[in-house]
Amino acid sequence: MITNERWSKLSLFEQMGHIGSEVSRARLWQERNDTTSCNRCIERAFELVDLTIADHRWRERLKEICRFREVLADQYAAGHVYQVSLNELERYCMDFALAAKKPKGD
Repeated sequence: MITNERWSKLSLFEQMGHIGSEVSRARLWQERNDTTSCNRCIERAFELVDLTIADHRWRERLKEICRFREVLADQYAAGHVYQVSLNELERYCMDFALAAKKPKGD
């Protein structure tokens, strides 16, 4: 388990990239029809999203981060209110991960 202190040293792009990794794992388990493993990965993603929400540096992005959590929760509960797939959530997060890898100054 990652600590608040360690998580707070990451940029928002890095944090969202790590969240995306958990969503990616969940998608892979979902494709294998392993609901238990899929749910564990989504639960881990919730833990990371909650750490991101608690990070005071992102107050101006709080609405966006909370909405992401809400859409992830809908996917987890199979509510289908938003009709957003894990694949789409993964792509959203991976854009952050790619931005985190981009050299500074570009």
